Amino acid sequence: MEVQETRVQTDRVLTIPNILSMARLAGVPLFLWLILRPEFGGPNSDGWALLVLMLSGVSDYLDGKLARRWNQISNLGRLLDPAADRLYILSTLVGLTWREILPLWLTAALLAREAMLLVMVGILRRHGYPPPQVNFLGKAATFNLMYAFPLLLLSDGTGWLSSLAEVFGWAFAGWGTTLYWWAGILYVVQVRRLVKTDTAAD
Repeated sequence: MEVQETRVQTDRVLTIPNILSMARLAGVPLFLWLILRPEFGGPNSDGWALLVLMLSGVSDYLDGKLARRWNQISNLGRLLDPAADRLYILSTLVGLTWREILPLWLTAALLAREAMLLVMVGILRRHGYPPPQVNFLGKAATFNLMYAFPLLLLSDGTGWLSSLAEVFGWAFAGWGTTLYWWAGILYVVQVRRLVKTDTAAD
């Protein structure tokens, strides 16, 4: 979760928030395996995949809240939390696109945004700046996508529940993708200003 700039950050590793983030990371390959089992002749495990996603969402909420409440904000946590978010989004994109639940154009749009951010992080490092902190808009985009993906997975079926999940899933996907790109553009603007200031100082 997003942390406040004014709070003290430490180099501690074994904190409860960090352990929750590590558990989220460990769940990424498990989720991908569960969602792709039917594609390799295994049984449908969508229910278990949904459970892993739900637990990931709960831990994503808890790690930031506990870090702030218990004053356990750490440099490692700043790296683990966004890394877990991006890996879950990437693994879900791979799984849902492979199963043809997500169209290629949406996957390409989200991956293009990630590629753009990687370029920006590279530029920042070249100028001696750390990666930008996760902002509220970026977290809002991630939350929308993390709601969208389970709903779209649930829509891969029949009946009224699947139909309802499809409607809400695509609504969250549309908002999430829009906010994801908006946050990405704001990062580009931020990087441009920093680099411009750095160049002017030289």
